[in-house]
This record gives sequence, structure tokens and C-alpha cells, in this order.
Amino acid sequence: MTTAHIDDDLVRRLIAGQFPQWAGLAVERFPSGGTVNAVYRLGDGMLVRLPLTKGGAADVVREREWLPRLAPRLPMAVPEVLGAGEPAEGYPWGWSVYRWLEGENPREGALTEPMLLAEDLAGFVAAMRSVSLPGAPVAYRGGPIDSLDASTRAAIEELRGIPEEGVDCDAALAVWEDALAAPGWDGEPVWLHADLMPGNLLVERGRLSAVIDFGCMGVGDPACDLFPAWNLLPAGAREVFREALGVDDPTWVRGRARAFSQALISLPYHRRTNPAMASNARHVIRAVLAPE
Repeated sequence: MTTAHIDDDLVRRLIAGQFPQWAGLAVERFPSGGTVNAVYRLGDGMLVRLPLTKGGAADVVREREWLPRLAPRLPMAVPEVLGAGEPAEGYPWGWSVYRWLEGENPREGALTEPMLLAEDLAGFVAAMRSVSLPGAPVAYRGGPIDSLDASTRAAIEELRGIPEEGVDCDAALAVWEDALAAPGWDGEPVWLHADLMPGNLLVERGRLSAVIDFGCMGVGDPACDLFPAWNLLPAGAREVFREALGVDDPTWVRGRARAFSQALISLPYHRRTNPAMASNARHVIRAVLAPE
């Protein structure tokens, strides 16, 4: 996989060449646990997102097309594209300038208003599901869970070889096989964010203020947007989230399995390179395997 080299000087050159009205603004790398984009502050009121890989470049186009249509239909702020950058200065892909959104990423185990946040998250997911825009793309994670089977089993076997992580791999395999045996999704596809990780949420005073990074959005299985139930919310708030959305048992099982699969795959991949992603993966695995 080709990864672009991005630094402050490249961002300054790109801005100066394509958006000279912003050329005098400060450029500063913004720390992020994300793996798809490099993020920079631009002055006080904007940010620049530049894909690190060719795969991420497709997300830029998707956001430019759909975010302006989704924004008025959603109850929380979402990224607003202020400038559509093009390849230049040796950088090979499209990139974007967005309006800065205030807030901070919530952290699992450190929520100040978990019940209210659960209600806010349910409101956002319900609003996404109610969108009826035609011509929607297929969500990145929108298909059946059996499409994740091979990669999930491989991750469980990899974790058997990392005993210091303390994952009960037999229990993990049993949870996964139970999910595969449960009723599948056979309804109409709904609009999804499809990547509701803590790093893609912003909170202020404990309440959800914005949702960012819509590169995976599209239509698919509604279970795909249940991730926060396990990657962020404690048990009591998890039930508030479920009740607010009216999630039936099969959808809940699929949602848990999707969050679990992502965590199992993420942990061995990120455990030495991305502390934020690895920590959240451990949190999800503990939440799923905890006795009910």
C-alpha cells in the first residue's frame, strides 16, 4: 500500500497554490489516532484533511458529494467542505478544507454524561436511517456479517499467539459463531455513517455536538451503526441507546458481532503502532465477553 508523505511544508504549499486567500494562516499538525487521513489545523477556524492512501482518496469524493445533502437532515453538526483541493506539489490525490468543529473525542470509560450521550447517539443514528436521498452509495461496512467470517477467524487465531493480550479466544470464537447462526438481515438498506468510532465523535459538556469523517457512509444493514453500544457506552447507557432506537434481537446480535469483529481485527494490527485504536479494541472485546 502506497502511503503519501505529508508534512507542514507540503500543506502550506498546497494551500498557497490553490487557496491563496488562506496562505498566511498558521498550519499545524493535529494529533489523531486515525489511520486514513492526516489532519492539520488551518488558522483558528478550519482544518485540512489529506488522505494517506489511495483508498482514502475515494472518501474525499464521497464526502464532497453527500455531506451538503445530509447536513440539513441531521441533528448534529457534520463537516462542511470549504475548499476542494486537487493533486499538486507531488501529492497525488484530492484533499479538502473543512470548517473547524468544536469539541473533543469522548473516551471509553471516561464519559461525564453517558445516558444523555446514549440518547444523542441514538438520535443521530435514527436521523441517518430516516434519510431517503436517492442514488446512495453502498456503505463500506454495509453487507452481511458472514463477509467478515474469514478475517475475524484469522484475527482470533492471531490473538491466540499473543497471550499477553489476555483474550479468551475460545469464548471469542463462540460469540462469533453464535452471531453467524443468528437470523441475518433481510430488510431494506438504510443510510449509515458506518464508522461510529469515538475518534469520529465530538462532545461538549458530555453531549454529542458533532459527527465527523463520513468516508464510509452509504446504505446497508442498520446494525452497522450500533458500534457505540460496545466501543463507547457503559452497560446502562448501552440499554438506553438500544431502547431509544427500538433495536430487535437479531439486529442487536449483528451489531455486537460487527463491533466485535472490528475490534478483534484491529487489536493485533494496531497494538504496537496505534495506542488509541488498540485501547478501544480491548475495550470492545471486554465489553462483548463480559458476563451479562
